[in-house]
Amino acid sequence: MLRALPASSRVILRNVRCIGTVSATMPPCDYQPPPYKGMSYDEMKEVRKKNLSPALATNFSKPLLIHEGHMQWLFDETGRRYLDLFGGIVTVSVGHCHPKVNEAAKEQLDKLWHTTNIYMHPKIHEFAERITETLPGDLKVVYFVNSGSEANELAMMMARLYTGSFDIVTLRNAYHGASPYSIGLTAHGTWKFGFANGFGIHNASNPDPYRGLWGGHRDCVVQSVRASESTVEGGECSSAQKYVDQLEEVLSYSIPRGRLAAFFAEPIQGVGGTVQFPLGYLKKAFEKARSYGGLCVADEVQSGFGRTGDHFWGFEGHDVIPDIVTMAKSIGNGFPLAAVVTTPAIAATMSKALHFNTFGGNPISSAVGISVLDVIKEDKTQENCQVLGPYFLNKLAEIRDKYPIVGDVRGKGLMLGMELVEDKETRQPISPQRMMEVWDGIRDLGVLMGRGGHYGQVLRIKPPMCITKEDVDFAIAVVQQVLDRVCDK
Repeated sequence: MLRALPASSRVILRNVRCIGTVSATMPPCDYQPPPYKGMSYDEMKEVRKKNLSPALATNFSKPLLIHEGHMQWLFDETGRRYLDLFGGIVTVSVGHCHPKVNEAAKEQLDKLWHTTNIYMHPKIHEFAERITETLPGDLKVVYFVNSGSEANELAMMMARLYTGSFDIVTLRNAYHGASPYSIGLTAHGTWKFGFANGFGIHNASNPDPYRGLWGGHRDCVVQSVRASESTVEGGECSSAQKYVDQLEEVLSYSIPRGRLAAFFAEPIQGVGGTVQFPLGYLKKAFEKARSYGGLCVADEVQSGFGRTGDHFWGFEGHDVIPDIVTMAKSIGNGFPLAAVVTTPAIAATMSKALHFNTFGGNPISSAVGISVLDVIKEDKTQENCQVLGPYFLNKLAEIRDKYPIVGDVRGKGLMLGMELVEDKETRQPISPQRMMEVWDGIRDLGVLMGRGGHYGQVLRIKPPMCITKEDVDFAIAVVQQVLDRVCDK
């Protein structure tokens, strides 16, 4: 028997159409926000137009006004409830306004807001010890900053200082930030501005099992339709070496011999559309980079903190230990917080001059970070990713096999993607108009997903790690309803 749903859910259900044999019923929620009393939707649009940067793009054809969140749910100004499968761009890790994290922030708020690190305060030391305990090897020294872009810029500086070299290699389709220096690491034209950037940074071919030159097998319960173009032996995909050979060409032709500063890679590309590398690629790439004198940097801004399920850090799934790890987003569950972790030897180079970050390791942010680590363990969010990820992905695979506009589904844990195409044979990306119809349609039925990929053709599914099987089933039913409608046209 169906349970009675809160009013916010009933708003959603009035808009749900049953197409074919699929019907979407939003799971119940025991939280009901108070009525919204802030600025009106139209007033807010006007302020946004006049007083906020025009670069602040919004998702969907008609922007949402979100005023409250609870765990995996978001509420708009009308009280309508949405299942959040994007987590504020892969940032809300343990749940919107998680009570334990809220309490940690409030408790610290009443004790000490800010001193900077000219004095010692307890929380930064407690957090530094806790965060380094999660990392393997000699990754024991942490620098706290405020964003992923800032973390990657600091990693660039560390690598150049330590090696005495300047050149850095990243992968095409990578996203490492949009600040003046990190935008050079980013190899994705959508995020590039027309000013001088990327001096000394080179891009290697992207080892993409779906769109790359040689296909490949990936660490995923669902393989690309191009997996047959390669073989797997000893846990390594044959295409991995081909992509590494291309990386070596970049190193050989573009880098002073033996003078690489760093190789940057995301364990799973986030903004680029949840791209996973062929089995064995990253390990071989790290070995190749080190043979040219470079440090290896793992950008865990989106893939860290248990999101991939099998491991706490995405790089662990590749059987590698980086020299530097950058992290942000999930570390603070939405609070402005990021970090760079490295070895004592590399960190020592930073003592050659003063280096200071006014808000890095702030008492409140450190208290939040400690609480997030506690909740990940107590709520077993990593285990939830490990269980729900394959279930979700297999359901998405059924959708891929059924609908002509779904070319690929991929990912690990709760870092998933669904790539839409016009033609499965040519892999031609779906048109922007049809993509928007799908994206808006899913939103209209109460599910929020992100969008990424080089052509904006990938639905990004990276929810708070507290979602349930019932949430997954609801989301799958919604996606099918929308695809039924779009494909029938």
